[in-house]
This record gives sequence, C-alpha cells and structure tokens, in this order.
Amino acid sequence: MAPADSSSLDTTMLRKTRNFLVERGQDMEDALGGSAKIVKTLLAVLLIYLLVVIVLGIWWSSEPDSFNVSENSAQLAEAQGHKEVTGYVTTATMIRLMDTLLTKPGGYISNDVLPPGVWMDNMSNWEFGVLVQVRDLTRALRREISRSQSQSTEDRSLVIAEPAFHFNNDAWILPSTESEYENGIKAMRNYLQRLADPTDKQAQFYARADNLQSWLQDVGTRLGSLSQRLSESVGKEQFDMDLVARIGADGLEEQPESQRIKTSFTEIDDVFYQARGTAYALIHLLKAVEKDFESILGSKNARVSLAQIIVELEATQATVWSPMILNGGGFGVFANHSLAMASYISRANAAIIDLRNLLERG
Repeated sequence: MAPADSSSLDTTMLRKTRNFLVERGQDMEDALGGSAKIVKTLLAVLLIYLLVVIVLGIWWSSEPDSFNVSENSAQLAEAQGHKEVTGYVTTATMIRLMDTLLTKPGGYISNDVLPPGVWMDNMSNWEFGVLVQVRDLTRALRREISRSQSQSTEDRSLVIAEPAFHFNNDAWILPSTESEYENGIKAMRNYLQRLADPTDKQAQFYARADNLQSWLQDVGTRLGSLSQRLSESVGKEQFDMDLVARIGADGLEEQPESQRIKTSFTEIDDVFYQARGTAYALIHLLKAVEKDFESILGSKNARVSLAQIIVELEATQATVWSPMILNGGGFGVFANHSLAMASYISRANAAIIDLRNLLERG
C-alpha cells in the first residue's frame, strides 16, 4: 500500500478542526442568544412589575373620603333593625373608622412586608393617627362612659374590644393585626346591638359632662404632643420642661440648659400624615359626640366651642398639592407644611381647653 500523502492528511485535520470550531461557535452563539432572550424577558417582567407597583402605590395612597356620621348611623340602624339610642352614633362611627382602615384601597398597610405597602410610610402613619384616636375613645368607653360609677362592672364587649384595638399595629404573622382588629370590630358591633336592645340593661352609654371632659383631656394631650412635634420641623431652642418639673418638685435651684431640637428630614412627612390621620378621626368622632352629648352641650352653652374645634380640624384635610412635604423656614421662600398643620392643630387644642372649661363650670 502506498503511504498517505502528508499534505492531504494536514488538509483533512484542518478541515475537521475548522468544522469543530464552527460547530462550537454556533453552539455558543445559540447559547448567548438564548441567554439574551432570558435577560430581556426578565427585564420586561421587572419593568411591568415596577409599573404595577407604582400604580398601586398611587392608588393606595389616596386617603379615604369623609362620611356623614348621622347617615352612617341611620343606615346601620336600618340594616340591623335597631333603634338609635344615646351613644349609637358614636359607637357606629368608631366601627366605621376601624372598618375603613381594613377595607380602604390596599386594605391595612402598616403591617405590609412587600411592595408597594412596605414603602408607603405616609399611609402607615395616617392609619396610626386614626387608630390612636379610636383606641383612646374605646378606653374611655370601657373605663368611664359605659359605667355609672367607678365600682360598676365593666361592659363585657368593651373588655374584648379595647385590648383588640391596642394590639401591635404592624404584626403580619399569626395573629395578624387585621384579625385582631376584626375581633375588636365584632365586639363593638355586639356592644352596639346590646346598647340598642331595651331589654339589655348591662350595655350603657352615660352621656355626662364629666365623661366627655375626661375623653377631651386625652384628645388635648394627643394634639398638644402632635403640635410640638410638627413645630420642631424647623428646629428651635427649647428648655427641657421635664427637668424643670423635676427641679420644681425637688425644690432645687438648678437651671436647665436649652437644646436645639429639630425633626429629622426623614420623619417630617411621618409626623405630618399622623396628624392628618388624627384630625380625620377626630372630625368624625366629634361630630358623633355632638349628636350623643347634644343635651349636655346645650345646657353648658358649649355647642359653638365644639363646632369651632371641628372647623379647625377640617382645615387640616385640605388637598396637599405638593409632591412632597416641604420643610421651608418659618419665613423662608418655600412653604413649611408642618408649621401650617401645627397652626390648625394648636388652635383646635386651644378650643378643646375652652370646651373643657365650659363643661366643668357651665
């Protein structure tokens, strides 16, 4: 047999090598093309997800509309076949406020752990403002308004409702905040049903001046704290008033030092929206109280004072046209939304002090 030509062998090897490289190159090109398609698909999905989250966030950020407390009470009484007795409007309003927290667009936001709820701190603070006012009135109901005197037995429904509403406001795992608040609403509905039942002598609502004054004292304390926090948005020199009180009690002559207090930039909008939520709840609760304590307010010539409080609080619900809460100086070029809110809150608090004095002296 004749020996193989070395040049033909080299040509064959080169051809095989070239074919191999071409095949591998095509495989790599196909692989890269497939990866590029996967990346493009993932980017498209991510873009759609972000768009949906943004749209939901805008929708869920809308604050609930106000409602007419008398109409709300009448509709509930008609649906349940109840007669509207003293305390019915106030209790129905509290139920509606808590139901609003759970059923508004996006539901309850404060305990969300996923977008967009986890990013919506403004709405979470609004919810907390509403929640605190319902908590305070529920406590006043259980402690005083539903009892004729300090030795009276607590109402069994309010014993369930108060701790339920005081449950941790941002718990998402079992038991969730929503489930506890639903239990509280159920207990309040039970109290309302018993209140409207003429045969049930255990459920009571004592619309007395001292009961109203006690609750208003809690309201004034809350508003005073909010006004102070709102005013700290611009920063100011302030003495430690707690130290002043301690010094006075101990009979010492030590002089407290002043310190500059300023709300953090990241917390300015939080305080602002908590104040808006507080005012939203108080507007409805005070209008309900105006109905249930009508005779007491009339005998004390206090109706105008209560109406003035409501007017001041309603001013806090004006539309915020700015895309963010501005923190300009008190007399600077830019607005300071916190100071504007503090002005209305302070005026409402001053009117509450006047109202309490009227209830005390008449």
